[in-house]
Amino acid sequence: MPRGRLPKPHNDIRFYSFSSMPGLSRLDAMSDPGGPCRRIPSRGVRMQSRFVISLSLLLSAWLPGAAALAAEQGWKPEGKIEYIVPSGPGAALDMAARRLGHILEIRKLAPAVVVTNKPGGSNAIALNVLQQNAGNPHYLTTLGSTLLTGRANGTLDVTYSDFTPIAVLLDEFVTVAVRADSPIKTGRDLIEALRRDPQSLSIGVASSLGNHIHIGIARPLKLGGVDIGRLTVVPFKSSAESLNALLGGHLDVVSSSTPNVVAHIKSGRIRVLAVDAPQRLEGTLAVAPTWKEQGIDVVGLSSQGVLAPKGITPRQRDYWVEALREATRTPEWQEFLQTNQLREHFLPPDQAVAYLDRQYAEIRAVLKDLRLVGD
Repeated sequence: MPRGRLPKPHNDIRFYSFSSMPGLSRLDAMSDPGGPCRRIPSRGVRMQSRFVISLSLLLSAWLPGAAALAAEQGWKPEGKIEYIVPSGPGAALDMAARRLGHILEIRKLAPAVVVTNKPGGSNAIALNVLQQNAGNPHYLTTLGSTLLTGRANGTLDVTYSDFTPIAVLLDEFVTVAVRADSPIKTGRDLIEALRRDPQSLSIGVASSLGNHIHIGIARPLKLGGVDIGRLTVVPFKSSAESLNALLGGHLDVVSSSTPNVVAHIKSGRIRVLAVDAPQRLEGTLAVAPTWKEQGIDVVGLSSQGVLAPKGITPRQRDYWVEALREATRTPEWQEFLQTNQLREHFLPPDQAVAYLDRQYAEIRAVLKDLRLVGD
C-alpha cells in the first residue's frame, strides 16, 4: 500500500448533536438587510423574516466563548465540527470524545459537535476521513495510542506527523480483569498460570492485536517471566464487547482501560487483578492493586489527544489548541477524569509530538517481544 493512502471507510455509526440545525448556513444571507429580506411587503413574509433573524440570534449564542479565542487566533469554527472516533459506541475513546464535544458546545467553543464512530483498521478508517478532508479545520479525530501501535506494527502507513497534532489531553491506564467467580485472584496468580502454560487462558483486547490495550497486559506479563509471544489473545471491536464476552463466559481475562470497568466493578461482576498506574487509583478503582504493588515495575504507555487534518493553517491549529486547553480546565472535564480515573496531561503540539515520539520507541520494543514486528 503506498504511504499515505488508507482503505475506504465503512461502519459509519453517526450520532448528531442536539444543536445541529440543518439549513442554518443560509441565515446570514436571509437576514442581511441588503439581501432578499429588504423588500418584503406581506405580513406572512415579515413574520418569516423575524423568525429567521431570531434563529440567527440563537445560533450566535455560542460566539461569546469563541470570540476571545478568535480575537487572539484570527479564526473561529463555523458550522458543525465532525469529530471522528476510531472505536465503537460506548468504548473509552467514545466516552471521552462525547464529553469533550459536549464541553466545547456548552462552553461556546464550537457551535455544534457531531461525533461519528468509525472503528477498525488500527485507526485507518477514521484517519481516512481526515485524509479526505485535508485542510478542513472542522474535522477532528482522537489521537490515541492505537495510531502509534498501528504504525509500529505495520498495519498503518501513516502516523501523527502525516496530520496536524493539536494536543495530548490525558493519560489512561490499562486494567486486567477476570470474572468475580474466577479462581485467579491476583496479578501474581495470573502470571503463575501463564508461566506454566501461556496458552491456557484466553485474553480479550480491543480493538486490534499489538495496540496499547494488548501492550498494557503484555508488558507486566513479560516482566513476570511469561512467554508473551505464545499468549492466546482475541481482538474485539471495543472493550465494551470484550467485557461482555468475559461476563458471558467466552473469555478468561480482559485487558481494557479504566473507564470501561467502572460500572462492572460497581456491579460486583468482575475482579480487577491489576492496573498499570504509578500508584493506586481513587474512587471505584481504589479496589484495584497496581502492578507495582505486586512486584512488577511497570507503568502504562497510553494517552489520548486530538488530531486535525494535514494542511490546516497555523491560526486554525492555534484556535483548537487554546479551545481544548480551556475545555480541559472546566469542572465538567475534571469530573470526567475523576470518575474514570484518568490522569490530566495537557501538552500543546510541539510537546505532544516529543511525548508521542518517546511512546513510539517504547511501544516498538514491546511489539518485538510480542513477535508482531521484526528487527
